[in-house]
Amino acid sequence: MSNAGQGPLLAQPLQRPSAGRAAAYVGLFLLGAVVGLAGTLVQAAWFPGGLLLALAGAAGTFLGGAYATGGRGGAVAPVVGWIVTVILLTAPRPEGDFLFSAGGGSYLFLLGGMALAVICATIGAGRQPRGGPARLGK
Repeated sequence: MSNAGQGPLLAQPLQRPSAGRAAAYVGLFLLGAVVGLAGTLVQAAWFPGGLLLALAGAAGTFLGGAYATGGRGGAVAPVVGWIVTVILLTAPRPEGDFLFSAGGGSYLFLLGGMALAVICATIGAGRQPRGGPARLGK
């Protein structure tokens, strides 16, 4: 797992992301927040279909971010935006208004979205070391 004679990939020093990659992460964070807000409204409006639509939109955003940036950080950025938005929307306001009811659909949206976040961040396009397809040590 060497990278052009520079040592193992994990032993290399961390570098700051480029300005374009940082802008992509910020954009993905905001996209995750918008998807979380839209999913909150849609899942309650049309229960079975809206819940599936909201979860499919979240999964598409998470996986799309991973493939767009070519790394797992692209999946983590919209996940963080989605979780922050959804958690902030679960808290009741002082006036007594809230967007999440205590029904099963809301819990399925919260827990299903978190499970999808873990799955998409795990199987997202991780960076692979450069090199030939030969086995190590050959």
